[in-house]
Amino acid sequence: MEITEVKVFPIDEEKLRAFVSIVIDRCFMVNDIKIINGRDGLFISMPSRRKKNGDFKDVAHPLNNETRRGLEDRILAEYAELTGEEVARRPASAKPQAAAVAPPRREPMAATAAVPSGEALQNVEQKHLSDSFWTVR
Repeated sequence: MEITEVKVFPIDEEKLRAFVSIVIDRCFMVNDIKIINGRDGLFISMPSRRKKNGDFKDVAHPLNNETRRGLEDRILAEYAELTGEEVARRPASAKPQAAAVAPPRREPMAATAAVPSGEALQNVEQKHLSDSFWTVR
């Protein structure tokens, strides 16, 4: 599996730091990944839906710790590069294995300004989904 593209949409909030979309093997996209600032550092939260009982269930997620760590490494590296922020990560629960995700391909990416804290998340999500970068042709 190779993450062929990463697009980061920074958010100016205390806990939610960014929305992220990734493309895997140039043929499969995952939207609505979130970068969260937890008490132990930054981590990614996979896309989820609220169930009728109020709980959340991931709609897409890695099946093992090595793949999760590889996704997190790549996404947080792109976030740090875009924002210039030093990334404090939460400690790993398992040893990462470099073979899980291929190293990033460096392609030019336009900088995205942080979203003002007063802007509704629905507006940010709409901008995120309508970005021409992800338009299917």
